[in-house]
Amino acid sequence: MARGTLRIYLGAAPGVGKTYAMLSEAHRRVERGTDCVVAFVEHHHRPRTEVMLHGLEQLPRREIEYRGGTFTEMDVDAVLRRAPKVALVDELAHTNMPGSRNTKRWQDVEELLAAGIDVISTVNIQHLESLGDVVESITGVRQRETVPDEVVRRADQIELVDMSPQALRRRMAHGNIYKPDKVDAALSNYFRPGNLTALRELALLWVADRVDAHLTEYRSEHHVSAIWGSRERIVVGLTGGPEGRTLIRRAARLAEKGAGGEVMAVYISRSDGLTAVSPKELALQRTLVEDLGGTFHQVVGDDIPAALLDFARGVNATQIVLGVSRRRSWQYVFGPGVGATVARESGPDLDVHLITHAEVGKGRGLPVARGARLGRSRVISGWLAGVLGPLLLTWLLKSVVPDIGLANHMLLFLTLTVAAALLGGLLPALASAVVGSTLLNWFFTPPVHTLTVADPQNIVAIVVFVGVAVAVASVVDLAARRTHQAARLRAESEILSFLAGNVLRGETGLEDLLERVRETFGMESVALLERAGEKDPWTCAGSVGPGPATTPDAADVDVPVGDHMALSLCGRVLPAADRRVLAAFAAQAAVVVDRRRLKGEADRAEELAEGNRIRTALLAAVSHDLRTPLAGIKAAVTSLRSDDVEWSEEDQAELLEAIEEGADRLDHLVGNLLDMSRLQTGTVTPIIRETDLDEVVPMALGAVPEDTVDLDVPESLPMVGVDRGLLERSVANIVENAVKYSPPGERVLVSASAMADRVEIRVVDRGPGVPDEVKDRIFEPFQRYGDAPRGDGVGLGLAVARGFAEAIGGTLHAEDTPGGGLTMVLAVRTAPGRRRERPDVSPAVTS
Repeated sequence: MARGTLRIYLGAAPGVGKTYAMLSEAHRRVERGTDCVVAFVEHHHRPRTEVMLHGLEQLPRREIEYRGGTFTEMDVDAVLRRAPKVALVDELAHTNMPGSRNTKRWQDVEELLAAGIDVISTVNIQHLESLGDVVESITGVRQRETVPDEVVRRADQIELVDMSPQALRRRMAHGNIYKPDKVDAALSNYFRPGNLTALRELALLWVADRVDAHLTEYRSEHHVSAIWGSRERIVVGLTGGPEGRTLIRRAARLAEKGAGGEVMAVYISRSDGLTAVSPKELALQRTLVEDLGGTFHQVVGDDIPAALLDFARGVNATQIVLGVSRRRSWQYVFGPGVGATVARESGPDLDVHLITHAEVGKGRGLPVARGARLGRSRVISGWLAGVLGPLLLTWLLKSVVPDIGLANHMLLFLTLTVAAALLGGLLPALASAVVGSTLLNWFFTPPVHTLTVADPQNIVAIVVFVGVAVAVASVVDLAARRTHQAARLRAESEILSFLAGNVLRGETGLEDLLERVRETFGMESVALLERAGEKDPWTCAGSVGPGPATTPDAADVDVPVGDHMALSLCGRVLPAADRRVLAAFAAQAAVVVDRRRLKGEADRAEELAEGNRIRTALLAAVSHDLRTPLAGIKAAVTSLRSDDVEWSEEDQAELLEAIEEGADRLDHLVGNLLDMSRLQTGTVTPIIRETDLDEVVPMALGAVPEDTVDLDVPESLPMVGVDRGLLERSVANIVENAVKYSPPGERVLVSASAMADRVEIRVVDRGPGVPDEVKDRIFEPFQRYGDAPRGDGVGLGLAVARGFAEAIGGTLHAEDTPGGGLTMVLAVRTAPGRRRERPDVSPAVTS
């Protein structure tokens, strides 16, 4: 049986109309004769959405009994028995009630697809699992119901349902999304313009990335090498020189001119050793491009223009930004340069920008970190100059240039020998001296065309030529090698200095350090392996790159670090000269691992110190705050038992009232201490069930005088999924704290409102308030802000309130009250499977 297809309407925010769009699509398919049914659609009592259900067949839902309540979920078995062509399943990220066939609704959808049923579903961008942290940072709300990104990516069709923030807020204000009593709270919280704009951007970028992935896959399957300018991708070619920062900023400005522009900086490193640039400068440029929203890439290649163009075409780039060459004028005799070559070979579909900068014409400087040996291309050039150069010079002197004398001939051949030494080293220079002396003897020393020399002076001249040529070649080769050795040492010193600075500052993480190793040496992957003993298996402490080695023997390069740790690199075998710097990296990696372990031990020590601090504070509380009411109780009881005094009924009542008040204070203090102990030990086990706030909140006000609190909890609020006892204790502690700090005659307001998938309880007082820097500290145990007198509690009320709020899946934070005072905001989730009333239409209606 063929697998069914999945179509998803992705909403940029709640209320944009994804369910309405799904139902509209269902009506279009029904009109075309498609067998389409409603497996599960939640209309949230929105009139226009309810109307769209008319004319569509609705399958009955499955009822589930859970903790005394009745809930409805999609009946997967009923859908499979009905076997329609298309099934509508709303809210893909929904979590099913316990006792359901599957835990998540997307798993139900997978069953329908496997049975060959096409599914149309909906989901909001904030419910994608990978965006949970981002959405929480934007809206302040943690989404509990999520769906894996891969489930949505596998959909055959994804249609974005979008709406501008202004239009969505107007729809909200008109009552098309929530009931009128919830509109104000929603508009001032979750549906703020900034929140909606950020969610909209997230949705657009996520869909754009998926489209881009499909485009890349299509180009690969159809072997499309030409660049399709679907959006501006700008590749910045970096040399590691100081002009790179200018190029990156210029590319970022170019990207801003086009919607969705992307900057990709790339550095081409050679395959013959360390990178030819300062690691510190390259690190600065990498940080800059990432700060500007771009990405940094490192590619290994000896032909820089070809590697740069291959990379640009591989990422479907539309523009390349290069700097004007730093070479001096005379250096162009060796070639046109990277910029000119890239511009010539880029083709008509790739624009090349050459950017001027302050380093133009100042020279490229020494080839940093290329090593003491010469590259293959230079050695080949040296042999060509040493062997073919004398032959070409002989032809020119015999055919083009008139006879200029033996001395001048020798100087010209000596020049070729020096050039061969500069390019290829000693051996090509020696070959040039031998070939040159032979040609001088044969063509220019009488008698010509023989290897004999008639004049003894010419014999001396040829011998001197050979000696000078060998000496000059040796000196030039030695100087070149010393220059390269100095350049390598300079590169190594910069790397070691960078590592030493990171050690002192403690900035580099293990993965960042391993990535630095991979980029510096041009490797494919790097892994730090460790084991407990000689016979224990190797484990990976950290790795970067694809396919890291799992054992040191499987790596191309293995650097031991102590007895039980090794740095393993895959990609190519490094020369021995590179291992000294690699050993420094390995030692630094071991330091990073040790630092991480020490930090973990320090954190555990800090937890123990915090426990000791709490125990110390507890002893202080027992010694004062608990003894004070005990002293009052004992004094009252002693007075009542005294036979020396005849107490009146009024006095007796007053003493009994003091005893009762002291006992209540003791009960309250001991209760908070026990609650905090439960929270500290993690033994709080909430029992979540559907609850009406108007039944819980009034019960929490029993410990405060009636004339100190105004209560505003509408009966129309949705039910919440909480532990009733924990919620009541949390609200009671918050209200008691607010009453304590409220001025005489000022009432505390306790109100509740619903927004999106949560309900907020606000406790508003007109007290002195709390500065912003103290707002988080007041929720810590044994903390009392301001001039609260001793004996007024041990500072646990708000700590317990927040602990209980988090235990039931809610949040508690403090805000400033407009006009002065403090507002405590307790947010709890609505019941996920609350049963809603059906509209006055038949549950199964066919057109």
